Amino acid sequence: MTNTVTFEDPTGFGKPITLTKGSVPKDLPDAKTRLDHIPAPDPYYVDLGMLYRLAALEQVRERRFTGIPLHLALRGHMGTGKDHDLEQFAALLEIPYYRIPLTGEVRDITLIGSVKLHGDGKGGTESRWEDGDITRALRGPALVNLSELNAAGAETLFALHGLLDRHQALELPTGELIRLRDDVRIFGTLNPTDLRDYAGTQTLNKAFADRWIIWEKEFPAEEELQTMIERRHPAMKREVVELISKLAVELNESFTSTDTRTRVETPMSLRTVLDRIPAGLDMYSDAEDPLRRSWEEFVLPHIDPYDRDHYETVWAAVVRRGPSGSPFSK
Repeated sequence: MTNTVTFEDPTGFGKPITLTKGSVPKDLPDAKTRLDHIPAPDPYYVDLGMLYRLAALEQVRERRFTGIPLHLALRGHMGTGKDHDLEQFAALLEIPYYRIPLTGEVRDITLIGSVKLHGDGKGGTESRWEDGDITRALRGPALVNLSELNAAGAETLFALHGLLDRHQALELPTGELIRLRDDVRIFGTLNPTDLRDYAGTQTLNKAFADRWIIWEKEFPAEEELQTMIERRHPAMKREVVELISKLAVELNESFTSTDTRTRVETPMSLRTVLDRIPAGLDMYSDAEDPLRRSWEEFVLPHIDPYDRDHYETVWAAVVRRGPSGSPFSK
């Protein structure tokens, strides 16, 4: 079995990039657990160029920037596939993947750890240090995804400052210093900070934001969506694939529009396009208009009431009436 993986540029312009796969030392106390954290490659995943860009950054890091902090955060709206990109990068490199959501409920002791009381087996108790989520991940090979960076509280961000700058270490309350290993990579994801209803998000502290390279993750284009749908649902009829893709593109353009007259507050996420609508099509395949039934049962319930008029306007312009007959080839 080869210990390298090659990433191709989907645009055809860049040279292939070959990286060495990760390995989990057998003598690690939690070696079995780390092996369980290596994600499986998604056979339906379509690389729109992000994996190649991640590989290019890793190549730069290994070639000339060893020991220099180059932590990357992907910023994009809900449903653009940010976390999935990072998970699949870890899957191809066979690296344990730790996704740690930084919600407003997470505190520094949750991430770093704390001293807890345990029974000593003699009727008494003893205090022991227990690693938090990020400390546990940092002790061995890992791709760490600090998800929802701009939902974290101030105390959480400040606790991570030393890890993300040239100090590259996390100091525990016990005095132990957890240094960033050569086989650990730290990534993050965040939603754009605008007027959207991303509850709990905020503008990143500038000192914290400066510790990251930030790349934008856009909604897929129509042709890219078609490729995704066809790979995941090869039996879906071409006409249906085209209509779903066009609906998503039109609505997501309205979502990102600055024109308040046409702007909607809910996008059509990849979960809707790749999972929910196809499930509805299968469920209502015998209906008079399967696509319309799927739209009514699997799409509109997610939409804010004041956005439904625009959703229906886009439906009327793009589809009006869905194809009759089964949406899938036999």
